[in-house]
Amino acid sequence: MKINIAIVGLGFGAEFIPIYQRHPHTNMYAICQRNTEKLNEIGDAFGIEKRYNNIDDLLADPNVDAVHINSPIHNHAEQTLKALRAGKHVACTVPMATSVEECMEIVKACQESGKKYMMMETVVYSREFLFVKELYEKGELGKIQFLKASHQQDMDGWPGYWPGLPPMHYATHCVGPVAGLLKLEAEYVSCFGSGTIREELIPHYNSPFAIESAHIKFKDSDLSAYVYRSLFDTARQYRESFEVYGSLKSFEWPLIEGEDPVIHTAKKPEPEIPEKVKVPDYAHYLPAEIQSFTTHGVYNEEDNAHLSFIQGSGHGGSHPHMVHEFVSAIVEDRDPFPNAVQSANWTSVGILAHDSAMEGGKLKNLPDFGSL
Repeated sequence: MKINIAIVGLGFGAEFIPIYQRHPHTNMYAICQRNTEKLNEIGDAFGIEKRYNNIDDLLADPNVDAVHINSPIHNHAEQTLKALRAGKHVACTVPMATSVEECMEIVKACQESGKKYMMMETVVYSREFLFVKELYEKGELGKIQFLKASHQQDMDGWPGYWPGLPPMHYATHCVGPVAGLLKLEAEYVSCFGSGTIREELIPHYNSPFAIESAHIKFKDSDLSAYVYRSLFDTARQYRESFEVYGSLKSFEWPLIEGEDPVIHTAKKPEPEIPEKVKVPDYAHYLPAEIQSFTTHGVYNEEDNAHLSFIQGSGHGGSHPHMVHEFVSAIVEDRDPFPNAVQSANWTSVGILAHDSAMEGGKLKNLPDFGSL
């Protein structure tokens, strides 16, 4: 079975083209980009014949089976809804939407169309997450007691809608792993804002906070998680961290990127409790044709060296894992992970966390997306 894939948005989105070209179940059928020069540059570089300047024309093409959306954040919900209603499966980069109402609408559109939806959350397919998941499933961590994650980034100089963005409006990279490890559903959230960003940034979203930190309570579980985000005026190397505390072992992210994480083992002599570990790669989870993409980026390829930018090795090696999950869900006619309900829950945690911060930490309940 070959699925015809169309990619919408060719900045970050172009990273995925050769992965789909090599996946045994996909045909990299079409690309879509408003800028004709860029559309043709990418199309020529990767040998893709079908090219569209707008998504409506692409969705009218009956040969398109599935779309992978990599457009700006504020286009995600609109384009996802159009694609589902046009009878296409949808993979979409994070976050799912910019409002709880849009998340609800996408969940309903999924149910009505019978099509698959997957939010392409990189962290839950990173090698670090897959390593912790493996430890958990083997019983090495024991009972999970607490989860924690952060995403800190300096967004100064980023274009368009980024200046002044509330930190929690882009929270799935830290919400995803704490909810995803045990497939937990966030029930309610409380968040505090801290510090103040520069005055010229505040009016964009009427959001003053430099850092937002939230506690998440999970439904039908004794667990809660702590997540924090910063985007402006906070000194910190880029970090997407994920930490898990278990009764037998705990996993902690390194303080400096590139260093090794630490496993703490209970009941050892105190100096022997912490131990640095090497996180393995998980390419063996993937079809042989796309295994190489866990360790090198698409633009490292010699025949694409002329393209205007070089990207890294794909968010902890996650890109081919996400593609494989999305494609496998379609082929096997099952829900992908995360599916529409999970994606709505994770995205809404961040949206409601910011609302909570603006109201001094007020508890905010998550909708029950599964009962819509």
